[in-house]
Amino acid sequence: MNKSGTIIIIEDDPNDQFVLEEVFSELAYPNKRMYFADGLSALEYLHTTPNRPFIIISDINLPKLDGLELRRKVQNDAELSLKCIPYVYFTTAINQQAVIDAYSTSAQGFFVKPGSFEEIKETVKVMMEYWGKCAAPNNF
Repeated sequence: MNKSGTIIIIEDDPNDQFVLEEVFSELAYPNKRMYFADGLSALEYLHTTPNRPFIIISDINLPKLDGLELRRKVQNDAELSLKCIPYVYFTTAINQQAVIDAYSTSAQGFFVKPGSFEEIKETVKVMMEYWGKCAAPNNF
């Protein structure tokens, strides 16, 4: 895990991307942020970048390659798996089956998108602080 690495955000809704960027700006995290509107373009980026991103924040319902399938591909790719990139879901798709499906992919978190800006900001802050304090095998 590269705590100063890029934050990968996979979100197909431009309004949600805008809100998330406002949240990250207000929270003043120094990490670069990259947004992808579908899982396939995010996967292509992960395969081609020499950098180790800090965290992947992914919606579940995405075009081309949904968040669940993307997580499986990252998890089953030896090279990507060794990068120890935390993968969390941030989605409005909340029901028992969605949560079961998410954790069946060994996701490291499932967060429901709240309705207000302040609640989104608090949720993002919790994510970032938690993963900022975690250790990973490649931190040494």
